[in-house]
Parts: sequence; C-alpha cells; structure tokens
Amino acid sequence: MIDYDYNFTEDQLAIRDLARKIAREKIAPVAQKYDESGAFPWDIMNVLAESGFFGVYIPEKYEGMGGGIIELCLITEELSKACGGISVSYAASALGTFPILLYGTEEQKKKYLPQIASGKKIAAFGLTESNAGSDAGGIETTAKLEGDHYVLNGKKQWITNGGEAEIYSVVAMTDKKRGSRGASAFIMEKGMPGFTFGKKENKMGIRASATRELIFEDCKVPKENLLGREGLGFVVAMKTFDSARPGVAAQAVGIAAGALDLAIKYSTERKQFGKPICSFQGLQFMLADMATQVEAARAITYLAARAVDKQDPNLSSVASMAKLFAGDTAMRVTTDAVQVYGGYGYMKEYPVEKMMRDAKITQIYEGTNQIQREVIALELIKASARGNG
Repeated sequence: MIDYDYNFTEDQLAIRDLARKIAREKIAPVAQKYDESGAFPWDIMNVLAESGFFGVYIPEKYEGMGGGIIELCLITEELSKACGGISVSYAASALGTFPILLYGTEEQKKKYLPQIASGKKIAAFGLTESNAGSDAGGIETTAKLEGDHYVLNGKKQWITNGGEAEIYSVVAMTDKKRGSRGASAFIMEKGMPGFTFGKKENKMGIRASATRELIFEDCKVPKENLLGREGLGFVVAMKTFDSARPGVAAQAVGIAAGALDLAIKYSTERKQFGKPICSFQGLQFMLADMATQVEAARAITYLAARAVDKQDPNLSSVASMAKLFAGDTAMRVTTDAVQVYGGYGYMKEYPVEKMMRDAKITQIYEGTNQIQREVIALELIKASARGNG
C-alpha cells in the first residue's frame, strides 16, 4: 500500500512506524500460532507496554504519553495488519479505560490510569448481556446500595479481555423502573469477592483475544467506585462508544490493508498461462477497487479520530460512519483477497483465510453496523431540526 499524507505529526509518524515494526517482527510470525491455540498474547502485550503504547492516549499527568485517539488508531491499524485478535486485546484496554477518562473523579483517575498507562494492568468494558447488547435498557445486572458499598448481581456476556484484565468498567441497573436512565457505571477490580469469570469463548475469529462472561454474585463494590453519579450509566456507555468506535474502524482498516498487501504480493508471484496473475485486467480492477475502499475507510477513520480528539459536536455521527464503512470494507476486501488467492486462499496455511474470519467481528461489536445506520440517521435528523442540515 502507498502511505498517503494525512498530516500526521513527526511524533505520530514515529509511533506508527514503531507499531508497524512490532507488527511485522513480533506479531506476524506468531499470528497463526495464537489463532490456533486461542492463548492470550501476554508476550506481545508486554512488548506493547514497554513501548509505552498503553498510555498513548492517557494524559501525561496520569503517566501517559498525552496523545489522543489519533495515536491509538495509528497503533491499532498497524497491529491489525498482522493480527486482528492481538490488536483488539490491546485496543479493548482503551475501551475499558475511556469511562474512567471521561467520567472518573480525580481520585479515581490517579488510582487507575497510571496502572493502565504502564501496561502493568489492562482494562475491559462490561455492558453486553444475553438480553442486552444494542439495547442498553435491557440490562439485568443490578447494583444495590447498602451502606458504604454497592452489591452487584448478574452476568455480562462476550467481554473482550474478560478474565485477563485487572480493571473493569461495568454498567449495572441501580433503578430498573427508570429503564436506561436507571443504569449506573462502576469501576471493578479482578479479585473482588463475588466477581468471577465464565468459560473462555471459542470464536470464529480474533481468537488470540480472550472473550468471557463476567459473573457477579453478591459482589461488593465500594461506593467511591461509582463513575459519575447514579443514573449516568447509559450516557457513560454511549460517550465511551463515541470515543472507541474510531478504534474499531482502525482495526477494520488494518485487517483490510493487511489483506490487500498480501493479495498484491501474491498476484505478482502467482503465474497462470505463463505470466503473473497481476497482468490480467480483471484482477487489476479487483485490486484497484480494494485499494480505493481501504483508502476511503482510512480517511473517514482518521476524520472520526480527529473529531473525538477535538470534541467536535458531530463526533457521534462520524464515529458511527467510520465504524460502519470500515467494518463493511474489511469484510469486502478480505473476501476479495481470498478470491485473489483462489483455492490457496481457502487454506489455513495462508493468512488471508484468518483475516476474513477476523474481519467479520468489526461489523458486529461495539454496536452492529445496522445500529450504526440508526445512529447516523438520528444524528442527521437532529441536525436538520437544529437548522444545520
């Protein structure tokens, strides 16, 4: 792929180049191994921690690098070119951190953010349940205030980094009668009495990442671990997704770009009828379409990342657009990459098969692409009503 100029700073380019180096030298050689074993890639997480990547978006006052979503997306895209499962293990820690960054008290930030920034502890976000995914009002996990602590009961499902993370941002119902307005957010720690984990899920793709249930059985959480105030949980979740969706888009862009790079290389090496298959116009057109889709997805992803970093009032819609378009692009491009490889592309010995499996989840998690379309449409309607349309 060609590196087009997106007006990144020298520091941002240095971060991107380091992430690219780690992806090529450390991740690509072990991606298949982790895909097959499903083991959590702690050795790679330690490399990323040593590079300072877990603190790239955390302010310097909390021992981070003081960057933003742009830097997080640059890293995520490069890691995803080599392995979507390993990249999401990294990026999901940011998802669990955003609620603390956005709504944490100064005491909460001082306690938890330096631990996350160092990479000594990774984070996770717990919202989804068996009957509550896109519908946050369907949450059944409860939190009842008893004296100086809350008591949580319930289960969270399909939590990325579940069981591996030490710090969790969890949404539970403090007042069921109020629906989504009765949800509240809490900071949880691994090892709290009554907080356990379900089995590790056996997934189609992103198999290097850990996905487990979070189980709460009379789990006591200190009152001071409430994020914001009671009833703010739904807002915490939605604002968290606004910040995180460009990261999912970057993952999708990375998977697609990695598959495209491999398809281009393969097309120059594979010969049919006595010449490389890249000399055939039909395949050239396919590669051109793939590259155009990847670059368009990359452009809207970094537009969304910048919107989050400057807190643009339209960031919700553009973050959803980025996640939607990049996720759909990842699925199309990886499918076409398998086609370029022909029969070989269907074999597990070749990485494009894995990339196609990894790509699918980017259309599903952090709000399905159908939900993204609803978000975008509602934002358009609201903008029109304000006279901005």
